[in-house]
Amino acid sequence: MNHDRYDNAYIADILKTTKTIALLGASPNPDRPSNRVMGFLLAKGYTVFPVNPGQAGKRIHGQTVYRTLADVPQPVDMVDVFRAAEYLNGVVDEALSLETKPKVIWGQLSVRDDKAAAKAEAAGIKVVMDRCPAIEYPRLVA
Repeated sequence: MNHDRYDNAYIADILKTTKTIALLGASPNPDRPSNRVMGFLLAKGYTVFPVNPGQAGKRIHGQTVYRTLADVPQPVDMVDVFRAAEYLNGVVDEALSLETKPKVIWGQLSVRDDKAAAKAEAAGIKVVMDRCPAIEYPRLVA
């Protein structure tokens, strides 16, 4: 897939069919984008599991924080990645190792790695990069 431009229907379909999200790189700091986006997604009715090894066992927006994707207690539809682009390949590897793979890996603004995306897509996982669901949702769903 060409990740330079996404069809609006592709993004809208992902946002409409996703129910559960693992938010990788979640921060308890309300000034951090991951914290604001998590609050937005929860307000829109998504189930969001924050993932951050440094915050594991604590709570963000009332949700228990998990150390790794594998620690999340149920399969997720989407992994929303708030990590630097150089970590996306490792995130894809971690997602591919899960018993139930996510349907989507979403790289936040500036998170792009085309080789990692190709690996995920080869395994049947949709990929969105360099986009924010909190920006796309009001534009395409609300």
